[in-house]
Amino acid sequence: MNLDFWKNKKVLLTGHTGFKGSWLSLWLQNLDVDLVGYSNSVPTIPSLFELANVKDGMTSLIEDVRDLHQLNDTIKEFKPEIVIHMAAQSLVRKSYQNPLETYSTNIMGVANILEAVRTVNNIRVCMIVTSDKCYDNKGLERGYNEEDPMGGYDPYSSSKGCAELVTNSFRNSFFNTSKFNDHKTAIASVRAGNVIGGGDWASDRLIPDIMNAVLQNKTVRIRNPDSIRPWQFVLEPLYGYLMLIERLWHNGPLYSGGWNFGPDNNDAKPVSWIIDTISQLWGKNISWELDHQNSQYEAKSLLLDCTKAKTKLGWEPKTDIRLALQLVIDWYKKLENKTDVREFTEQQIKYYHSL
Repeated sequence: MNLDFWKNKKVLLTGHTGFKGSWLSLWLQNLDVDLVGYSNSVPTIPSLFELANVKDGMTSLIEDVRDLHQLNDTIKEFKPEIVIHMAAQSLVRKSYQNPLETYSTNIMGVANILEAVRTVNNIRVCMIVTSDKCYDNKGLERGYNEEDPMGGYDPYSSSKGCAELVTNSFRNSFFNTSKFNDHKTAIASVRAGNVIGGGDWASDRLIPDIMNAVLQNKTVRIRNPDSIRPWQFVLEPLYGYLMLIERLWHNGPLYSGGWNFGPDNNDAKPVSWIIDTISQLWGKNISWELDHQNSQYEAKSLLLDCTKAKTKLGWEPKTDIRLALQLVIDWYKKLENKTDVREFTEQQIKYYHSL
């Protein structure tokens, strides 16, 4: 990853107020990017976005990606060279409660972004961020690779599978690599596993639930203690995204398409292991109980095959699961001690660079 590549690049980042979006916004600001954020709200209270004053050092717009007219106006006004689309309804349980919002945001939001990109000629790279849950999960023990079919049982997962299909259709129809010299725009989609890090307060997510329980001395409610997920530190996939964008800029036809960014398979652990390990690393006993109110289907196991990213990009995870959990605990302990959140988050970004 060439850090100098990013200096003064004009980037539009949707979903910049979210957990991953806030981390990426701070990272891009530290790379001297001319950054515009586009999101319909701050999704949680509290939030990393507000605690770390993420909007300082960027242009922050509160708008909805489902509004194509506003999206077109924003892109024409700011003329980004790179678009990173992260805005989404990102929770499985919420997708059961409000499937239409999930579908409209996660499918039409992607379609609107790609349509807006299609109508201008200044965008060199467009990256669509989806999810590891986009795959048709058959319960296979092997990791899913980029050639496996899209699918999704629940509304959230299927919306991400649909988002991938929409992206591929736009790429084939309007940004075909065989005609790259005509349109000069590279389109890629990226799929990551379960990211963990400081500043996540999303509801029905394991790490926020555990951290809230630890900080408030409460019992954490767990839906599926035996479920296995590919846990990874939040900067791991973001590092892959930035590497990929740089390659797309220099050689779009070669790097367009779908990409997986997940941890090594030995870092895919059950939920119960995560709880026990956090308890050990924090030095505090964490009590938990089964959430019997959970009746929705969730896949037992989901792994990603990241061979493509490792061989074609030279991307490798820099952290294992224990280091990732230690970084999470360090962040929340600093929060508990009222440390400057932005400063410490930026310190963790610099530490990650040093690995």
